[in-house]
Amino acid sequence: MLKQRTKTSNPVCASNIEKGQLIGETATELAAKLFPNSRKKRRIFLRDLLEMYSAASHKDVLIIHSPGGWGNTRWDGLLEWEKSIVTGVTATLEKFGYSVIMKQYFRSSDALWGGTSWYKEGQFFLFGGNYRAEVLAAELKLITESLPELRIVLVGASQGAAFDNMVMTKSENRERFYSIELGTFFGHMRRRRLTGRNLAIDSNGLMRDPMCHRDLWKGTKSYFKAFIRWFNYKAQGKPVKFTHCINTPGHEYQWEYPEVKSKITQFLTAAFGEKH
Repeated sequence: MLKQRTKTSNPVCASNIEKGQLIGETATELAAKLFPNSRKKRRIFLRDLLEMYSAASHKDVLIIHSPGGWGNTRWDGLLEWEKSIVTGVTATLEKFGYSVIMKQYFRSSDALWGGTSWYKEGQFFLFGGNYRAEVLAAELKLITESLPELRIVLVGASQGAAFDNMVMTKSENRERFYSIELGTFFGHMRRRRLTGRNLAIDSNGLMRDPMCHRDLWKGTKSYFKAFIRWFNYKAQGKPVKFTHCINTPGHEYQWEYPEVKSKITQFLTAAFGEKH
């Protein structure tokens, strides 16, 4: 059971803690451990943790969506197929009788090209390792310890799928955690760890996904063309997100694709089933 903090030198954090009715000394110590050199990051961590806890406190299932791309695309800017997966998972669990809340988790900022995100995501792709995965795993551990009936479903595509797999790896003993991973880039395959609580989908059932199967020519060509589209839009004064310029046949996982929908539905049925 987490201790309630009764005194703090930071009134902003104190009000957040009282509002969330959760975090006290344990969360403050965790924030200091995760971000020892940044008061701002500690404050943001506590704020986000309390917000997630508050949203999930009266729900059966918390869905965490990890966006693809640089990991900073908010819901309104998502590709429609990625939206369809999150919506489909939510609707399926609600059909089973569970109360559900969805929250997005951003690996990076909204700055141009994600600030330094292109660099960090490149490192993540080439070498693995993403500190934000440790942060999210720690947040979810704390939340589920305080909400013993809550279950977690991670949903991610492309880089988001690899990120979710890493969160699961760092949360191995969390029996209430599940992950749905779509279109994991080939660079992450050798690092990927799958258990009965992970569903990895590497094909949409209609055509081969070049990003999963190391088709370097198709992958490189799609990103090169995407950069040209992105630059042209920007030059015309019509900036769009880079991910919206990418067109890689096979690397889209619409909920309505039979193989995609059936695999996810079967996975959720086995993991959850009808609520009694």
